[in-house]
Amino acid sequence: MTIRPIRELGDPVLRTPADPVRAFDRELAALVRDLEETVDHPGRAGLAAPQIGVSARAFSYNIDGVIGSVVNPRLVEVSEETQDGDEGCLSVPGIWAPTVRGLHAVVEGFDVHGEPVRLAGSGLMARCLQHEVDHLDGKVFLDRLTGDARKAALRALNSR
Repeated sequence: MTIRPIRELGDPVLRTPADPVRAFDRELAALVRDLEETVDHPGRAGLAAPQIGVSARAFSYNIDGVIGSVVNPRLVEVSEETQDGDEGCLSVPGIWAPTVRGLHAVVEGFDVHGEPVRLAGSGLMARCLQHEVDHLDGKVFLDRLTGDARKAALRALNSR
């Protein structure tokens, strides 16, 4: 079992768009296994490869006891209806802020063997899908904040 250390804000890998996965091989299988084992802890909903220092378009999720992963995900649908709840990030520990996300989201990509997958969800799953694809695009949830929520989160971040 390999639990990988989480990279924190300030590490350049978190601000760089991840490289597409080109080979569905043993190396990818090991990465996906590490992602799934690292996300398999209470309070962890998702984990993108850049968060463990790997520039690869892959993420794992842990929602309602279901653990899985998606390789080369594309966010293909986000509802106009939104949810506005507190969001945090393993790479920005201790900071939680109200973050607007689509209430429903759909991701299409591949499993570890290169077979197509489509993952849809509402509520926490939708939030997770959007959050993890953001990571793969070099963004963190703080980038989504505006106004007083952004000011408060940045103030808390700077006071650590």
